[in-house]
Amino acid sequence: MKYSSIKPPKAYKDLEFLNSPDARVIRMLSEFLEPQRRFRQQKIKDTIVFFGSARIVPAKDARAQLRAAQKAAIRKKKPDRALQEALTAAEVRLEMSRYYEDTVELARLLTKWSRTLSDSNRFVVCSGGGPGIMEAANRGAFLARGKSLGLNISLPFEQFANPFISEGLAFEFHYFFMRKFWFAYLAKALVIMPGGFGTMDELFEALTLIQTRRIKSFPVILMGSEYWKGLLEWLKKTMIRTSMILPEDLDFIEIIDDPDEVVKHIQKFVIV
Repeated sequence: MKYSSIKPPKAYKDLEFLNSPDARVIRMLSEFLEPQRRFRQQKIKDTIVFFGSARIVPAKDARAQLRAAQKAAIRKKKPDRALQEALTAAEVRLEMSRYYEDTVELARLLTKWSRTLSDSNRFVVCSGGGPGIMEAANRGAFLARGKSLGLNISLPFEQFANPFISEGLAFEFHYFFMRKFWFAYLAKALVIMPGGFGTMDELFEALTLIQTRRIKSFPVILMGSEYWKGLLEWLKKTMIRTSMILPEDLDFIEIIDDPDEVVKHIQKFVIV
C-alpha cells in the first residue's frame, strides 16, 4: 500500500472548509474576535455612531451634476420627460447635499472636542464605512486629525470603503448582525441623518434595544427636521395614540438641525 507524503491542510487553514456552511459559526466568531482585537490594539473605548444614506453626495458634486442637467435641458429646447426627471433629481441631490456638509462639520466638531479630553480614544466617530453620509462622517474626523472607524458591509451595490477611515480601523463584514453588534456595543450616542431602509433599520433596532433595556440609554439625534418631522408625528399620532409605544419611549429622541447644538446635546449626556 502506498502512503501519500503530502500532509493535508490543518482545518483552520483549509479555505474550502472555512468558506463552507459547516464553518459558518467560525466565520461569525471571527467577525466578533478580529474587530475586538483591533479595538483593543487601537485603544478604542467608545464611539459616536453616524447613520445615513450612501446616496447623499457632497455639495460640490451636487452642484456640478445640476449644472450638467441644466445644460442638457438648454441644449434640447423642448426637454423630454427623461431630461425633466434628471433635472428634478439633480435639484433634489443639491438640496440633500447639505446633510453631507452638516455631517462633515459635526464629525469634525466632535473629534476636535474628543481630542481635548485626557483620553482621546473616547467618543471616536464611527460610520458604516461606505460613501455618502458615512464618508462625510469619516471625512470630518479626518479634517480634525482624529481617529474614525468604518464598519463596512459587503453588498452587491453602493458599498465600498471610503478613503477617510483611519488606518487599521476599516472593517469588512459579511454578517449584518455582527456589524450591528459593533455599532451598538461601543456607542455612546447615535446621529441619524436622512436615509432609506437601511438607516430606518439601524434607527429602530437601536430604539428597540434602548426600550427593552438591552443597552444603556444614550442620545439618539435625528438631524434634519424637514426630513424627520413626518416620522415623529406618525409615532405620536399613531403609535402612542394606540398605545403601541409609551410617550416616554420617545424621550431619548431629539430632532436637531445645527451641528453645534448636537455637540452640546451629546455633551450633556455622556460621562467624560
